[in-house]
Amino acid sequence: MKIDFHFHVKLSKKTDFSMKHFNEMLDEAREQGLEAITLTEHFNTRRFDEVYGTLDQALPCNNHYYDRDGFKIFTGMEVDVAEGGHILVSGPKDALLEVRALLEPHTKPDSFIGLAELFDLCEPRGMMVIGGHPFRKSNHLYHVDHELLRRFDAFDLNGKDLHEIGIQENIALVLPLGAELGVPVVAGSDAHQMFQVGCVYNELPGDYETVAELKSAIRAGACKRVISPSLHLQVRAAGAVKKLLKKKVEVDAV
Repeated sequence: MKIDFHFHVKLSKKTDFSMKHFNEMLDEAREQGLEAITLTEHFNTRRFDEVYGTLDQALPCNNHYYDRDGFKIFTGMEVDVAEGGHILVSGPKDALLEVRALLEPHTKPDSFIGLAELFDLCEPRGMMVIGGHPFRKSNHLYHVDHELLRRFDAFDLNGKDLHEIGIQENIALVLPLGAELGVPVVAGSDAHQMFQVGCVYNELPGDYETVAELKSAIRAGACKRVISPSLHLQVRAAGAVKKLLKKKVEVDAV
């Protein structure tokens, strides 16, 4: 299975969910050879419930993933924590939405949940918890107590960071952290715009029906990270187009 563990389906937090944009993103994912993604929209994005509510009407879901003509969309979200990091949470949709409901009082920067408390919400519900872009200057995690970091199921080798920090430079930061703590490292594009889709992804042997199965495979060392030779161009192009599209949305909204 070729899968991306960090994938957005909205252009930005402030824009509304659009099935047109969603379909463009998923069409590009299939074009890039992917077979699955984890949907990790920001938990405090504008009208978060609209994302899953709309998909419930549009696609069949077995509580683990939406099926888009054989392409699997595993359910997840990206959560801000008080320590400053971004956490990728995924698992059964009912459990995911239960966690999201419990996070409702924690959607503003002055009330973000602590990382330990987030683990305590997610672990009993069988969620996979990935530490997003642990060395990003604005939202890093490496400074957090290492005993707490060991609770992650994986760290995110992030497409945007590979571009901004440098491919070898970011690898030299994230992989040693994972090795030191005994935490696997998986790839996530962090795509919000279609040009960034496929800049990184993961290859796992066989097929998977649940996040729990994916988590077991990652823990067993079965996940191979792939970095596109055109990563820098993809991320740079996506950033430029995203800025233009956001300006258009703002103008149309006036």
